[in-house]
Amino acid sequence: MRMQNLTRLLCVLGLLMFVSCAKSLDETRKKAEKGDAAAQFNLGVMYDTGDSVPKDLAEALKWYRRAAAQNNADAQYFLGLTYYEGVGIPKDYEVAVKWFRLAADQGDAKAQTILGAMCKRGDGLPQDDAEAAGWYRKAAFQGDDSAQYELGNRYTNGDGVPKDLVQAHAWFNLAAAAGHFSAKRELESTEKDT
Repeated sequence: MRMQNLTRLLCVLGLLMFVSCAKSLDETRKKAEKGDAAAQFNLGVMYDTGDSVPKDLAEALKWYRRAAAQNNADAQYFLGLTYYEGVGIPKDYEVAVKWFRLAADQGDAKAQTILGAMCKRGDGLPQDDAEAAGWYRKAAFQGDDSAQYELGNRYTNGDGVPKDLVQAHAWFNLAAAAGHFSAKRELESTEKDT
């Protein structure tokens, strides 16, 4: 008897979740079609991941573009990432830079960190260690542990910044405290040198 009740309860809960997802999708779609940038971004994510809808990158990009046109930094970042990685479309670093810059200029730390990496390697823009350090610094001050780690490396080697092991140690320490996987090893290395 208890097993039947539990099974029934699970079925009801599953049905409620299905209705809730459908209602959420309908509400999101209505808001997106009315021009709500956050809803447009969320609908793009749903199509990108296949959450409550069939996975459809073309449809995801359509909604990301609509949100990005309204200065939604998350949508700009995701468009940049899509072009950067070439997921379902050809890689295009120049287009990726355009979208990442728009997001980064609004303070998006993830976009700032990727721009730092692109400057470091010269992907889609000229290789420039000082500019890379500048982008990493912006993201690092926002708490991005990858940017903090990269800035630590920059100060360790003097890439785009003056070589300064005390600064390197400080940035590695912040990144390690945030859980960055390589920062602890680098922190131990710089402790020997300081």
